[in-house]
This record gives sequence, structure tokens and C-alpha cells, in this order.
Amino acid sequence: MRTTIRISVMLCLLAALWGCVPGQSDPLNQLKEEPITLRIAWWGNEFRNHATIEVIHMYEELNPHINIEFEYSAFNEYWRKLAPYAAGNALPDIIQMDISYLSQYSSLDLLEDLEPYIQSGLLDASSINESNLSSGKWGGKLYGMNLGVNALFAVYDPEVFKANGIVPPTASWTWEDFDQMGEQLKGKGIYLGTVLTPEQFFAYFLRQHGFTLFAEDGTSLGYEDDQLFIDYFGRMQRLALDKLIFLPDIWTTETNKSDADPFYRGEALLGWGYSNQYINIVERYSKQLAIVPLPGPNSKQGLFLKPGMFFSITKNSKQKEEAAKFISFFVNDLEANKLLKGERGVPVSSRLKEELKPFVEPELAQIFEYLDWVEKNSSPMDPPDPVGTAEVTVVLRDLHDLLLFGKISPEAAAAEFRAKADEILARNKK
Repeated sequence: MRTTIRISVMLCLLAALWGCVPGQSDPLNQLKEEPITLRIAWWGNEFRNHATIEVIHMYEELNPHINIEFEYSAFNEYWRKLAPYAAGNALPDIIQMDISYLSQYSSLDLLEDLEPYIQSGLLDASSINESNLSSGKWGGKLYGMNLGVNALFAVYDPEVFKANGIVPPTASWTWEDFDQMGEQLKGKGIYLGTVLTPEQFFAYFLRQHGFTLFAEDGTSLGYEDDQLFIDYFGRMQRLALDKLIFLPDIWTTETNKSDADPFYRGEALLGWGYSNQYINIVERYSKQLAIVPLPGPNSKQGLFLKPGMFFSITKNSKQKEEAAKFISFFVNDLEANKLLKGERGVPVSSRLKEELKPFVEPELAQIFEYLDWVEKNSSPMDPPDPVGTAEVTVVLRDLHDLLLFGKISPEAAAAEFRAKADEILARNKK
């Protein structure tokens, strides 16, 4: 009874005090926060899309005044859709950003520097080390918040190797071992795997030989000896002509469907990509698999820890502070990351990574273990990709397709790639 009277008196006092303030007739309604709409866009597979939407709904429940509108698409379509938004100064408040596009969007002044939001505490980076943060920097400013750490890898089902009488790879396997596996498969109707994405795996091959795809100043290619191109893509051409790597039209066709990739039918030895893709691979395969680094020699020199992707706040956003709060939640909240399951990479927050360990499922535990191994058996990542990377990638992919279908020689492709890539990159000269 006394408690009820005390509460009533307090409410009356509050109402009386509020009545002294001109224009404030409803004190309880005035305590409510103004409704805010945030827009967010990303690319991703089915698992990423579903998990991200769940986290968005969780955030909206915790923040009832926030409404988040979202859109997602496949990687290539995503960048095509963003281009007109950028041209019309109408980008979503938060966009998922890839390292190959970070310099381009930053140089066009489309992205917000995140450092002030970290300094103000709106974006909590207290348990994120500098190396993980700096991967999102360009020109000395932080334009992307790293959402997770990844590394290149190969994945396989030991039973498929056993069925084909081939010994599975170890951490010390080489490109020569890779070729030998192909020799053992000839005529069996079994693939080594699907095609290796050229810009990712050629860059790894170059690193194995002490070079990079791009020069440090971003004005030319980072290697001078075209024999490196000939050796790498000559191997890929031979494998394709021998029907040992599967050749879908991966740039225009939907390949995320299990029946579009022989690996998921047990008709290919290996799958490959970045480690954050493993969760989705296991879901599609319906079975836990084995992980191994890419072929050596010098895999330690070739491997590196890479930011899986970033969240960036766009310059045209009218809700930058609220966008920073959402990103902070995304990279730091335990319950959110239980849903995300490291699909964008192993969390960059050291505190969160430790908090997650008791809850991780076996496949995510494999990724944690693999990334711990790579951290000890890798070299620093190359500098951020220069402006013009997207154009250079298109050139490389076009030549790559011609090579795989035997329409051009490795020697001619090497020369053409150098000429066209250097012409594009030369625009970066000051």
C-alpha cells in the first residue's frame, strides 16, 4: 500500500514539474525515442542471409524505435545494384564492403571515417587489435569495420578420396601432389574440383614466389616475370582440357545450388575458398568435412589472414550514429554471434571469441582451430587492393575463361593481361 502511494506521489510530482515546461504536455510519451529507419545491404549465401536477418530482428526487439530495412543479393549482382545508388547519392546507411572495392568507394568519398565513432564509444573496438582494425583503412582513415578473419583453404570428404584410391592431402602437400591426384583421376569421370577463382588463387601463387598481384603503389602489376602467369594458368588450362576441373559459367550462373557443383555429389575431390564459407559448405554437404591449407611449397609465404568483409557507413547516411551502434552490436554481442556462427569470419573481438568458444558447433570449432594454425603459418596480408582492381579482375576472368576453353595460349594471355592491367592501374599515378 505504502509503495503504491509513493509511486503515485512521484508520478504526480513528475507531471507537475513537466507542466512547468512550455509545450511538454505528455511527459511519458516524451521519454520515448523518435522512430528511426536504417537501411543495410549485403551479399551472401542462404545461411548468411537468414542469420543476418535474425540478428536484425534481435536488434529491433532490443531497440523498438529502430526499424531496419535490408536487401541482399549475390556478389556480382550486389555491386551492380550499388553503382546506381552511389551515383544518386542514395546508398544504404550500412553497406557490406569487400577489400577489393574499399579503395574505390573510399577514393570517391562515399564512405564515412569510423574512427570518430570509436573514439566516442558508439562503436566499441576495445577488444579488437590494431592489425584487425587497420585492414579496413585506406589513406590513413578507417572506412570499414572488419567483421571477421578468414584464410584460403581446401576442403574434402575423406571417403571420396578413399573411394578413388587416393591418399588425402596433408598440411605439407604441394602443387606437384595436386597434379598427381589429377593423373590418378583421368578417365574416371571424377573432378579434382570446381574451377579456382583466378584473382584469389593466382594472387596466392604469386605470394608463394615472393610477389604480389599489384605493386605497392597500385600503379602496375606486382610481378615482372610473366612465366609465373604462364605456369599457373598453364596448369589450370591442362586440368580443364583433361576434364579434371569443373567449368560452370561461374560469373553469370547460380552456382550456390548443390546440384550445380560436383563436389556436393561426391564427384570431385576438393572444394576451396575462404574459411568463412565452411559453415555453408557443411550445411550443403550435410556432413562434417576435413580442412587443409592450399598446396605448397612455400604455403607459409602464400597464406595470410584476411578480413572476410567489412561493414561501412556511407557518407550520405542521415543516421550515422545509429549505424555505428548497430555495427558495434554486430561485432560485439554474444547472442548475435551465436546466430552468425562465424560465417563472415572468426570474430575480430578477442573477448567475443573467448565468450563464443563454449557454444561453437563442431564445424565452427574446426575453423577456429584452422585459423589458429594459419596465424602461426602465414605471412602479412598484401596492401589493400588499389583503385581499378574491379576492372583488372574483369580482364583476368575473361582471359581465364578463354584459357580454360582452350581459346588462347597462356603466353598470349599473360601478355594481354599485363598490357590491359597496367593500362588500368597507370591511372593511379600522381
